[in-house]
Amino acid sequence: MALTTFLFDLDGTLIDSIELIIRSYQHTIRTHRQLETAPEVWMKGLGIPLRVQFKEWSEDPAEIDAMVVTYREYNLSHHDEMVTAYDGVVDAVKALRKKDKKLGLVTSKFRSGAYRGLKKVGLEEEFHVVVGADEVTNPKPHPEPVLTALSRLSVTPEEAVFIGDSRHDMECGRAAGVETAAVLWGPFGRSDLEDLQPDYWLEHPRDLVTLAP
Repeated sequence: MALTTFLFDLDGTLIDSIELIIRSYQHTIRTHRQLETAPEVWMKGLGIPLRVQFKEWSEDPAEIDAMVVTYREYNLSHHDEMVTAYDGVVDAVKALRKKDKKLGLVTSKFRSGAYRGLKKVGLEEEFHVVVGADEVTNPKPHPEPVLTALSRLSVTPEEAVFIGDSRHDMECGRAAGVETAAVLWGPFGRSDLEDLQPDYWLEHPRDLVTLAP
């Protein structure tokens, strides 16, 4: 079946926000634990919600809430100066829209934060649906976020592909029954994802258009 629907992850897929995310985590642990953490500490959890990450550091719900606040304050205050679109992504997304493909965003960010990132790179008008972490009970890698997007678009899994950069994206898409496409311009390489056997490998954003002839 021809692909009618393209679902995208945000961070590491459409926007290059990885350094901002890492610095935000480091600032949070420096503030709450007076500890310095290496980037590698946070890389494995990229793409999952903040509270899931911070549960590795605390079992106190109030402290986790405080960590989330610290993270978000730092992240938002530095967002616009640090976030950019990956080269070629904006043109590729707009090309898919011109081909009348249905476009959805499925992110572990809250909806408001996702729109801020989209607006920063000029993509806020391109997506038919946006599913944020605050709109689902079970975040990625659970299939619920992708299934929610499919439901809102009134399409079947067989018509869709989920495009992301992380293991959580590939696991989420596979569990939801859609095809999966791993991007290689983000923070992870082929060796990080190949055991999950994505249906497509995308070396460059222009490769997205080859999925929609």
